[in-house]
Amino acid sequence: MITTDVILAHNLTLEEYDRIVQLLGRAPNLVELGMFSALWSEHCSYKSSKVHLRRFPTEAPWVVQGPGENAGVIDIGHGLTAVFKIESHNHPSFVEPFQGAATGVGGILRDVFAMGARPIALMDALRFGPLDVVRNRLIMHGVVAGIAHYGNCVGVPTVGGDVYFEPCYSTNPLVNVFCLGIAPRDRLHFARARHPGRSILYVGAETGRDGIHGANILASRAFDETAEAKRPSVQIGDPFMEKILMEACLELMQAGLVEAVQDMGAAGLTSSSAEMAARGGCGVVLFLDRVPLREPGLTPYEIMLSESQERMLLILKEGAEAAAEAILRRWGVAFAVVGHLTDDGRLRLRWHDEWVADVPVAALVSGHPVYDRPQRPYTPPRTETVPWEEPSDLNDVVRTWIASEDFASRRWIYRQYDHTVQINTVRRPGHDAAVLRVKGTPVALAMSVDGNGRLCYVDPFVGGLMAVAEAARNVTAVGARPMALTDCLNFGSPENPPVMWQFRQVIEGMREACLALGVPVVSGNVSFYNETEGRPVYPTPVVGMVGLIEDMDAFPVPVAHWTHVGDAVYRVGRIVPVLTGSTWARQHGVLNLGPLPFDIEYEVRFQEALRQAIRREWLHTVHDVSDGGLLWALVEASLLGEGDLGWDLVLDPPDGRLDAFLCSEVASAAVVALPEAHRRAFEAAMDRAGIEARYLGRVTDDGRLRLRVGRTTLLRLAVRPWRRRWLRALEDRLRLDTVVYAR
Repeated sequence: MITTDVILAHNLTLEEYDRIVQLLGRAPNLVELGMFSALWSEHCSYKSSKVHLRRFPTEAPWVVQGPGENAGVIDIGHGLTAVFKIESHNHPSFVEPFQGAATGVGGILRDVFAMGARPIALMDALRFGPLDVVRNRLIMHGVVAGIAHYGNCVGVPTVGGDVYFEPCYSTNPLVNVFCLGIAPRDRLHFARARHPGRSILYVGAETGRDGIHGANILASRAFDETAEAKRPSVQIGDPFMEKILMEACLELMQAGLVEAVQDMGAAGLTSSSAEMAARGGCGVVLFLDRVPLREPGLTPYEIMLSESQERMLLILKEGAEAAAEAILRRWGVAFAVVGHLTDDGRLRLRWHDEWVADVPVAALVSGHPVYDRPQRPYTPPRTETVPWEEPSDLNDVVRTWIASEDFASRRWIYRQYDHTVQINTVRRPGHDAAVLRVKGTPVALAMSVDGNGRLCYVDPFVGGLMAVAEAARNVTAVGARPMALTDCLNFGSPENPPVMWQFRQVIEGMREACLALGVPVVSGNVSFYNETEGRPVYPTPVVGMVGLIEDMDAFPVPVAHWTHVGDAVYRVGRIVPVLTGSTWARQHGVLNLGPLPFDIEYEVRFQEALRQAIRREWLHTVHDVSDGGLLWALVEASLLGEGDLGWDLVLDPPDGRLDAFLCSEVASAAVVALPEAHRRAFEAAMDRAGIEARYLGRVTDDGRLRLRVGRTTLLRLAVRPWRRRWLRALEDRLRLDTVVYAR
């Protein structure tokens, strides 16, 4: 019997239950209620975000597939496409860090190869609480180990990412994983089941009880003191099964045996069957007693809602059963024909001799309510004046930054990842963007993930604008043209009006940047309920940007560190001398020091001018100004390299506070280095474009960093010892006690 307690336990409101009864013309049974609960969850239905996501631009001549499929697709020439998406696995990674992160990698890989694309790159965007808290260190160890384990075993390189540490993530870390694959345009596959009578093939791991209610309970509710009790809702991953499954499915698709394909991710067999049928206008009959089971005794309810990993659902072309069976047996992958498509638009489930569910597909997939939830503006408390003294000596500032988790080298993370497997990687982790060649063509792809939740908390519109701008700037810094993005929008509860206001403002800011830069949104994910006991995380949009280099041989791709003694060092672009939202302000216990002025039209001109300078082969080094401002961009460009390359630089005294100019993170700017022979042409080109290019000094080989402002020396630092400290700083922070993480 379906009671009020049962309804609420399925994370449905009583009004939503009444709507289900109205759509069915009767009360649902428990199996049907479970299916509605899963597909009407925030995670699957986007019922609180759809009305806002429609604001994104999604079209361009090079867009092959926009939002609505397993992943977005763009044309990259030579008959090939890039297929990519980013998704979150936040709540599972808090409850069970290793498996939560590992299965996040597995899920995004399946989204990409379900389109017929071979995955060639992974990236991750990670947000943790401060590392002086033991639990945060444990979570970070588990998450990084889980990502490394899964990606390395499958054989897909993890080529980049970013990580931030803020107190708001202590009880709700964020784990967002990006994947990109390559597919011939004429071999793309979609999750659209169009032809009644076609066989439905289950492929992959056997179904168990892991992950039940993952979509509607774990991913669609906030945390409270019962978080540990949700551990059974976390899926268990097997990367070796994923590798075999991927190869088998790609071979089936390449052989022309598959009409449609969908991975069994969130909501498992329920979502994969219903969504394929809905897109193609068909119905489905499933025989649940044919589903391969890991253990006896599973009920129809558990079979339909299980989120066991490494499973795919395929619609075979007519007469393809025997050929598909031969391929799958050769790969040693479990499979079963578990049903067929119908023309009645219904999802019907049979368990031995009994029909256990019969519901309209359209009601399941699109019958949910769409909410335009209340919004209320929120601005964090503002500090009218900077409450600390301007530093007269930058040596202590830089030394402190080098040893801090905010600026420490991320080497401890990316050394656990195999970032060169498949031998496509041109630029390894540590640069502004990853660069991968596309084999058999002159093409290379640049990619970056970016998103500063702290800036979005202070001003969500400008924060959203800057997230897109920085991601585009990073791929521009290697000479690529930004083509399209995928986004992961991480927010608190949509039932909280200030959170919904932040959500809308971030989207409006991102939209304005996308329109200005000519970059469409082709895929993405919304993760709500990132909060614990009413305390939400910062509004955190993560942007995965993909850029195109049409010919890798046309120009040398610059690096983010110094390479040539005697190169001229320039600051290019505009820095707005404000400390609002900066790391420097946060380190002094302040966030909001006033408005965040950002000119997206200037950003567009800056990126175009910078890209042209790179493609004219003028620049050896390009490093964008972002976290830590101009000061950290200059220092990091020395630490990222090897040997004794440093610099001797002079800044003109700025109007106003020096630290506001050096540490501002509101910038459309980069530091660049170029040979003397190109200085005049470079300066003239920047002048024509209306972009400031200020000469600062030279790259030196004496192993020292010297910075003067006017006649006053503010920084004098030896590179080698502080590089060693920087490279091990994050590992040292994680070794404050003995951390043992059991897999």
